[in-house]
Amino acid sequence: MEDKIFAMRDEALAQVAAARTAADLEAVRIQYLGRKGLLPEIMKGLRDVPAEQRAGVGQAANQFKEALSEGLREKQETLASGSCQAAGPAFDPTLPGRVIPRGSRHPVSLVIEEAVRIFAKLGFTVAEGPDLETGYRNFDALNTPDYHPSLSEQDTFWIEPDLLLRTQTSPVQIRVMEQTQPPIRIITPGRCYRRDTTDATHSANFHQIEGLYVDKSVSLADLKGTLAHFARQMMGPDVHVRFRPHFFPFTEPSVECDFSCHVCGGKGCRVCKQSGWIEIAGAGMVDPRVFGKVGYDAEKYTGYAFGMGIERIAMIKYGIPDIRMLYENDLRFLGQFR
Repeated sequence: MEDKIFAMRDEALAQVAAARTAADLEAVRIQYLGRKGLLPEIMKGLRDVPAEQRAGVGQAANQFKEALSEGLREKQETLASGSCQAAGPAFDPTLPGRVIPRGSRHPVSLVIEEAVRIFAKLGFTVAEGPDLETGYRNFDALNTPDYHPSLSEQDTFWIEPDLLLRTQTSPVQIRVMEQTQPPIRIITPGRCYRRDTTDATHSANFHQIEGLYVDKSVSLADLKGTLAHFARQMMGPDVHVRFRPHFFPFTEPSVECDFSCHVCGGKGCRVCKQSGWIEIAGAGMVDPRVFGKVGYDAEKYTGYAFGMGIERIAMIKYGIPDIRMLYENDLRFLGQFR
């Protein structure tokens, strides 16, 4: 019986030596040491061995188990180190190195990060909010009347009667003002959703970055200086800025902010539709009725707000002709922004 165990041990160790993969090694372990393996069967059969031979057989079985366990452990370490392969050594120092392609930041992310850096130097901090917003914060608190067309299902993704995918990042401004007393100086980059038909310049899913500054004696001149500084930092020192009267429910007075076309230098081209200017941002002084919604004293505080599309800036800055290129995940396109 002892000779039989020693012969089985030698065979098992030979199988361990011949193993080339972790799966091969596990098969040897199960065959000999598994719950239904050969060694447990030998141990169960010890009760049938004559008493005078039982000690010798038991000792041989234990030696078998120890030798096989040690062989399995050493072989497992060898396989893990990669020094044992059926086809030869795992590492051939004569082979050329593999070129790992370097990834790149998405142009939308690049613009957001650059905008955050520019406004941070002016004292703005980043505030964030949920994509799923209440109708009150998205419309009512921003002085948007119930009859405004943006509240219709043709323009807005309504989830429930008072729950929607935010159409702008302005609700974050309401959230901050509800919880914080002036002075406030924040920017709110984030994703927005509108029921726009996707084409070269529109998408139902886009990004905005908005700013809010509330304090005593904030004026329209402060707003103009902030946006002019941003334009020159983002687009270059030669860019010009102009402001046109406009209307937004949540600001009064309201303005549209245009940057001079960086492609033609303001002379007129296809990008700026021969006007020399590109519309970038909507802005204005915060309407006192918005302050009333959040409990601010409109006689004591004034403030300005602005908002601009990230994709619009990315398209102008990098000369991207179609907004859909930003979302097609074409590595040939994205690889240009390394």
